[in-house]
Amino acid sequence: MTVAKDRKALPAKLLSKLPAGSLRVLQISDTHLYADATERLAGLNTDQSLLQLLQHARNNILPVDLVLVTGDLVHDATASGYQRLRDHLLTLDAQTYCIPGNHDLNPVLADNINCNRISTDTLHKHENWAMIMLDSTIPGKVKGHLNNEQLGRLKSALDDHPEYNILISLHHQPVPLGSAWIDKLALDNPDDLFSILDQHNNVRGVLWGHAHQPYDGERNGVKLMGSPSTCIQFKPGQDEFGIHQSPPGLRWLALLPDGRIETDIEYRSNTPTELDLASTGY
Repeated sequence: MTVAKDRKALPAKLLSKLPAGSLRVLQISDTHLYADATERLAGLNTDQSLLQLLQHARNNILPVDLVLVTGDLVHDATASGYQRLRDHLLTLDAQTYCIPGNHDLNPVLADNINCNRISTDTLHKHENWAMIMLDSTIPGKVKGHLNNEQLGRLKSALDDHPEYNILISLHHQPVPLGSAWIDKLALDNPDDLFSILDQHNNVRGVLWGHAHQPYDGERNGVKLMGSPSTCIQFKPGQDEFGIHQSPPGLRWLALLPDGRIETDIEYRSNTPTELDLASTGY
């Protein structure tokens, strides 16, 4: 895992030179806020971690056109946690789309985060791009599944918008990452997802969170992108749970009119000193 250091606002410089019709996108994932803003996860105050990372984004990436928030928004799924997250996200001054993760309760999320600039709807169109936001959660379970309703929405959105470049977001990773414990908690029906994608030649990328670690790959010309958490990161490539010393991070994307995606991970400049690297789970 590579940690970006002293990047000197590189994303902002790149994003400012995009061709007309491009979209600048920020992905935020696995914020794990709590009702109590002083609560900690593996020693880390998740609220303060998010605020510091958002300030880093303001200094190095913003402005952006869209923000995608890909699950595990509030660790205890409380209304006050979602309301506080909503207020944090509104400071980015960009249209924002959210999906739930396994720690979220979808009705509580929707009731407390939707507003004029934040939405939990499935389909969003901007320029010649369409964002499809899928709910891969199973109530009471950590692993993911795309049920028939979600798969049907995906297929309908793809069938109805062949002229758009498509970026799909879900919470659970649809490919193995090489860590036994987190791979058991992945999307359990990735073949159903990919069989639909394989029928459409305008899908450009699939984006997720959940695994608290970056991933960049490709399948049949489609970019596959996993992203770090705004709080703790998991150790990659090992069979047991472990906390990695990488700092909080997020992903930026440039969606170009010709369907290409430029993207990279941006980390906070330092690892939080309060992080409990000996944590065995949560």
